[in-house]
Amino acid sequence: MNSESAFWFADWGRSAEVVAGGVLMFAFAVILGRLLGKRSMAQMNNFDWLIAVASGSILATGVLAKDIAIASAALAMATLGVCQWGVTKFFVHHPNEVDELKADPTLLVHKGIFLQDAMEEARVSKDEIFSRLRAEGMVEPGEAHWVVMEPDGRLTVIPRRKGLEIDEAASLDGVTYDRDTINRVEREHREEIAATERRFVSEKN
Repeated sequence: MNSESAFWFADWGRSAEVVAGGVLMFAFAVILGRLLGKRSMAQMNNFDWLIAVASGSILATGVLAKDIAIASAALAMATLGVCQWGVTKFFVHHPNEVDELKADPTLLVHKGIFLQDAMEEARVSKDEIFSRLRAEGMVEPGEAHWVVMEPDGRLTVIPRRKGLEIDEAASLDGVTYDRDTINRVEREHREEIAATERRFVSEKN
């Protein structure tokens, strides 16, 4: 078989090996995911993302590379899986020791007001926030008390509540925000914040 033909099709034997290897690696990936639990299939943090990318590369290499045995690729994937399990287990039992290694959630919207500096630092646009608000059935930013960018990149929207301050929200412990910016926003947008609170909180009640 000439080189041009080999570019498109090697031979039936090699094709059968690729198909068999693909089936075996797929089955192994499913079993590994089941053994590692829901965390391996959930929303990913930066460590999970690295493991997923590396595992995908290993899976593809194990299926397509002639000089890599299926067993070797499976062992490499299992090793990464154990690493992920170990790291997440360590996070659970030693949260204080790993705070600097993990990305912190970031406050992007405060009482319906966009925090531009935080959005620029997180590289999140208004359109992305509007998209998340629509997903929550909201039509205006004023309906959101806070919008937080989570460590895995998701945007969490907390609906508007009357009189609720950021220091009183237990779920915002650990969320990154600049206190001076919050104070400035509340001073500069006092009337707008009060108006949207009266409007949207009264509508819900």
